[in-house]
Amino acid sequence: MLRRPATSRMFSASATPRGFFKQLLGLDSPVDPNQPTVENRFTMLDQSPYDDLRKRAAFIKSRARCPVTGRPVNFTCPLSGIPTHADRAAWEADTEYHKSERWKLLKMANCFEQDLRSGREFPELEFPGRADDDQITNFLDWYTFFYTRNFYSMENEFNMAVVTKMLTYPITMAAILDEYSPYQLNPKGPLTLEGLKSAAALRYTMFPQDRTKAWQDRPMRFFILGARMESQLPWHAWMQLSFLMPHTKFDLVFVGPEAYYDRRKQSYLSFEDKHVERVDDQLKLIYYTDYFHVLNDAQDFMPYDPYLDAFFLFHPGLGAPEAMDQWQKSMPGLLETKCPIYVTGFHEQDSRQDWDWLHRNYEGQFDALIEPTKNIFHSTKWEFNDLNPQELFQLNQQLFAIRGKRYYVSYN
Repeated sequence: MLRRPATSRMFSASATPRGFFKQLLGLDSPVDPNQPTVENRFTMLDQSPYDDLRKRAAFIKSRARCPVTGRPVNFTCPLSGIPTHADRAAWEADTEYHKSERWKLLKMANCFEQDLRSGREFPELEFPGRADDDQITNFLDWYTFFYTRNFYSMENEFNMAVVTKMLTYPITMAAILDEYSPYQLNPKGPLTLEGLKSAAALRYTMFPQDRTKAWQDRPMRFFILGARMESQLPWHAWMQLSFLMPHTKFDLVFVGPEAYYDRRKQSYLSFEDKHVERVDDQLKLIYYTDYFHVLNDAQDFMPYDPYLDAFFLFHPGLGAPEAMDQWQKSMPGLLETKCPIYVTGFHEQDSRQDWDWLHRNYEGQFDALIEPTKNIFHSTKWEFNDLNPQELFQLNQQLFAIRGKRYYVSYN
């Protein structure tokens, strides 16, 4: 179950570099009436014109509990449009809810959902292709990334929400491993010395000095464990990763019981062996529909190589009761690989729970590569938990990384 996130600043259109310069030069064009705004997207969730959102509101009322009374949620907050309390009296009595102005973020989460179903055109989803070799991508933040990669101009938070939710997975990976990564070495940043060593090994392969010769014995493998939403991304989203690292061949290996979703059948499929989809000569998507510890025990992925392999766990819930048992089976094998393991969380409390779980169970068996920090390339789209609608989160909002401890031999 998700937990309450730390408060985070919302993005605004005026914060974009282009928006700033357009205002400075007096070049702002008239507001397009078809552009999404909070005013033209806001509606009560249980009165939404979209059937699935009305059903979602009904689900919240059937399952969620009021934080004030403990009774079933049956009152829709008039400020956010989301069912949040048992009745108006409980809503009025919830001083923390009003003082924190949590309803503002809930309102944005509501408006984002309405916008996705609005039927408007989404020009922001037309992504750029491969960058020129002499073009340097700036990973300072989403805005500079979009600007230096020549993405569609993100005019408002709705454009940002759509694109960042899709690209948070590949761009989080790229930002960590790129030679111009924004994550600095301690004490200025969260990157540890061991983290720098692991990143340097991977960059040695991804960014060869001599680009005229074949460099890799085999493709790099990025293992995505517990895959679900990320394995459903369209190919053109994952191709952004290969566009950013054009001299590297990649195998993206999705692992987990829900690693492959068939859109035509609208169900998850399982395979006795791997399922492979080749995107192009540079990128291949591979799906294994079993747990990592099962495949690792069968030696399906061996040998591992710290110069060629890395693991990504997107909001795995390591310390969550419902997932803890499977991770206890998989973590020893992960640490034995001596390859970097990058872990994200929905919010600070979620990430802290995973970090503490690792320390309680595997203290002394791993090195920290990236200390817990906010992920620069998290999704800017606010989401809410249907079982606890006041709990807000963003995909990949937090980040840390570890690696199985290496023991160095010293000679006296």
